[in-house]
Order: sequence, then C-alpha cells, then structure tokens
Amino acid sequence: MNSSRQQIRQQIRLRRQQLSDSEQRLAAESLLSQLQSFQPFVDAQRVGIYLANDGEIDPDPIIQWLWQQQRQVYLPLLHPFCKGHLLFLQYQHDTLLIRNRFGIPEPSLDVTQISPLNELDIILCPLVAFDANGNRLGMGGGFYDRTLSRWQTNANNKPLPVGLAHDCQHVDSLPHQHWDVPLPTIITPSKQWQWTIKSI
Repeated sequence: MNSSRQQIRQQIRLRRQQLSDSEQRLAAESLLSQLQSFQPFVDAQRVGIYLANDGEIDPDPIIQWLWQQQRQVYLPLLHPFCKGHLLFLQYQHDTLLIRNRFGIPEPSLDVTQISPLNELDIILCPLVAFDANGNRLGMGGGFYDRTLSRWQTNANNKPLPVGLAHDCQHVDSLPHQHWDVPLPTIITPSKQWQWTIKSI
C-alpha cells in the first residue's frame, strides 16, 4: 500500500509540475472564482491558507482577495515543540517569511500572531492527490492529518478543512491509512467536491 501511495504521489506531483505558468495562473484565478461561490469561504473571517510549492495550485489570488475584504489570513508554521504538527500565524503584507527545513516559506515564530486552531473558520489545505470519496494524499509528512485530526470535535466543527487542487490531481481511488483525515470539501478550478464525513 505504501509503495502504491508513493507511486501516485510521484505521478501526480510530476503532472502538476508540468503545468505551464499560464496554465497555473488561469487555474489560480478559476479557483478563486469557485471559492467565491462557496458560502463557508465567503462567510469566513479568519482563514488558514498555504503558500504554493512544488507545483501546487497557487492561492495568491485568494490571499489578495481576502486582504481586500479585510479578512484575517494565517499561514502554517512547523510546530517547534510538537513534532509533526502545525501552528497558524497571521500573515500580513509585511510579515517576515523564512524557509523551513523543507524549503517552504513560513512566518517567523511570533507568539502574538498565533491563532488557536478552533478560532480559524476555515483552513484551505494543499494536497497531492484526491479521490471521489474525499480521501486526500499529502506529501507524506502527515502534518495536516495530525493538525486536523480532531476538527470535528472542536467548537462548531472549526476550522472547516477544505482541500485545494488542480483538476489533474483527481484520481479514481486512493489507498488510505487509518490516520488519514478525509476532507468534507475539495475545490478545483472547475468543480466543488463535497462529501458527508462521519464523525470521528
């Protein structure tokens, strides 16, 4: 099963890396349009999001729109004390970013900018691949699975996790493990995929 997951990961990463700059830009703009018709996103005041890496669909148009709408934007930071987990820190125009050990930009640790997870309304999550049942395949570190493992038991089921992906990242079926956290919604440039996720 692990080898199958790794093969899918390699294939889909290559597929998205081969998208041209113009295809990436069009996808990013179309993704924002999809989100603007997704009511939980429209209503959200505090949004966790990521910065694109490794061919991921670029959320920058989303970030710019959120700032224009006076919403609060938060980026993930590798938790310095709780291995394998993420913290979310507020991201503003002048936020200092540094590259973590994976080479991904993240905010410099500032405890005054941290948001408790259940005070975020929504987290827009990156992913490598997804299937028609809401199963998500990430980069293999398990950071989002650990961070979101109890989202359904938080106050008001917050934050709502929503996967963002290119259309080409959809696969028929994903092998999954017991620790994988399925997502109730995945949004691509052309479609909103939604499922009812059983409570943990």
